[in-house]
Amino acid sequence: MMFRRRLVAGATAIALATAACTVTFGSARPAQTPTRDASPSPVPTGPGSAAAAMKKLCEAPKVGSGSGVTPEGPTPPAIAEVEHQVESVRGLRYTAPVGVTPLTQAQIDQRLSKSFDKSYPRAFYARRSQAWGTIGAIPAGSSIRDALLRFQTGQVTGFYNSTTKRLVYIGDTELGLNEHFTLAHELTHAIDDQHFGLSRLDGIAAHCDDETFEAALGAVEGDAQFWATQVVERYPSASSGGSSGGGSLAGVPPFIVKLELWPYEAGMAFIEALHDRGGTAMVNRAMRTFPVSTEQVIHPERWPNDLPQPLDIPQLAGKLGPGWTDLDVMTVGEAWLQLLLALRLDSTTASQAATGWDGGIYRAWSNGPRTAVLLRTVWDTPTDAQGFADAMNGWIGGETASVIGPTGSRVDVAFASDQAALDALRGAVG
Repeated sequence: MMFRRRLVAGATAIALATAACTVTFGSARPAQTPTRDASPSPVPTGPGSAAAAMKKLCEAPKVGSGSGVTPEGPTPPAIAEVEHQVESVRGLRYTAPVGVTPLTQAQIDQRLSKSFDKSYPRAFYARRSQAWGTIGAIPAGSSIRDALLRFQTGQVTGFYNSTTKRLVYIGDTELGLNEHFTLAHELTHAIDDQHFGLSRLDGIAAHCDDETFEAALGAVEGDAQFWATQVVERYPSASSGGSSGGGSLAGVPPFIVKLELWPYEAGMAFIEALHDRGGTAMVNRAMRTFPVSTEQVIHPERWPNDLPQPLDIPQLAGKLGPGWTDLDVMTVGEAWLQLLLALRLDSTTASQAATGWDGGIYRAWSNGPRTAVLLRTVWDTPTDAQGFADAMNGWIGGETASVIGPTGSRVDVAFASDQAALDALRGAVG
């Protein structure tokens, strides 16, 4: 795929054999009517609101133009064979030829590097890196952009570009298992794009709504994983070899790695659950109506009816003191919180503590290198809120951070670069 991402790797299409296995994030949770505070006030969107700050700080990836690409020459036989296999298992037909560009691994890496600045605005990710470093999601002083570039290089063996409608892959006349899976995955993106319009993801990314984007991407990547697995199971490759990419994850923070793999792993579990519930028709419905939260992906029974609560964090810069300005605003979902907690807590505890999420956002301010971040979450029940607060208190350890609440179903967590900033932020929250 070649969807411009706000949070994690744009133009990444990792077809790891391990990612084709079902990985369940969190336990199944029966649908229920959440207990919410009575008569919630409308979420502000005017000056000073988190929504206004997000709009101001958002730097949408630059998406090129291009559609209706005419293939250069006949479709290579190996590609044509996998196309027929995808059509067979997916129950759809290609409505137009898919443009094909065979390249070497070095040429693919060169293309990704060239488009990297457009996909990942430098200033935006510098600000986000400062916020995440303050929270403790990544090591302080590290760069999300640098980590994503390291993650991509040598790992991407093929991708489908929903803008140009072209498949780029490592050309080979004999398909090993990894290459077969990669092509099936990317050609599933192509057939889905022709029937459901996957460039909608770029529209979501342009609004910098990370949680909504991550959920939609989970459905799209999960769908490609699911059907590619069906292809390689139904049509075994003659060879088990093939390129698996020569990249290294050394130096990539674990949180980034987990976020990169999440859409493939949790997304496939989501699609499998839908397929078990209603077959291909139910899967197609998810391609038309993307999930809007990672909670819906983790708990498929909550799609499409359980919608999250929008939240606001007012402008607190003036209360922090002279020189403080907005740094970053990001919507935060169940998956993000679960993976954050799992950095220091066992996976079961992290999963349980993040279950019951009903909305989340953080807002960050800076004064030079000094940083203050307020994470605001709301939960289905006060019991869920208490569980998250307890987990965060255990997670914080020696960090300059503090849990505020719970207050009913709401939990705030304050993070700061120094104790004085933390005290000021706590005082500003009241």
